[in-house]
Amino acid sequence: MMPFNKELLTKATEIIGGEDAVKLVEAIRSLGETTDDKIAIETGMRLNNVRKILYRLSNYSIVSSTRSRDPESGWFIFKWRLQPDQIEGYVQNVKKRILEKLKTRLKYEEDHEFYSCSNPSCKRVVFEDAMELIFHCPECRQPLKHFDKGKTVEILRKRIEELKNESGE
Repeated sequence: MMPFNKELLTKATEIIGGEDAVKLVEAIRSLGETTDDKIAIETGMRLNNVRKILYRLSNYSIVSSTRSRDPESGWFIFKWRLQPDQIEGYVQNVKKRILEKLKTRLKYEEDHEFYSCSNPSCKRVVFEDAMELIFHCPECRQPLKHFDKGKTVEILRKRIEELKNESGE
């Protein structure tokens, strides 16, 4: 298990909730376990935005809360705290999803033949579609030529191997 990494926490938080989430996490780091009201004051953000981001970060287990009842008002009070040890799990899950998508894409690339025109703004066409189009580009009408997918397949395989090595597969 990786030790706590502030840079990883910041990057993951930014991916999940943007710059506001990063400010919010920094506020919790400086305040310790705290309420959403205090976080809003510390960050200068609106309370409803703070709560939205907290719930989103909570869905990824970046933060957690304890709930208690205010004896005077009867309202629930949520105290929020960071769970930096959960970041590694989040990052591993993201890597796993990316790896699966890359494997799917690689299989698609390997299972199909592609054709394209010489115009870089036009998309590649699979063989079956190229036949129906009588080997003319559907966008610019130029003739379609066989597309060498070797470089694409090589890049996908390399990235898959990198992710497998990072996750210990």
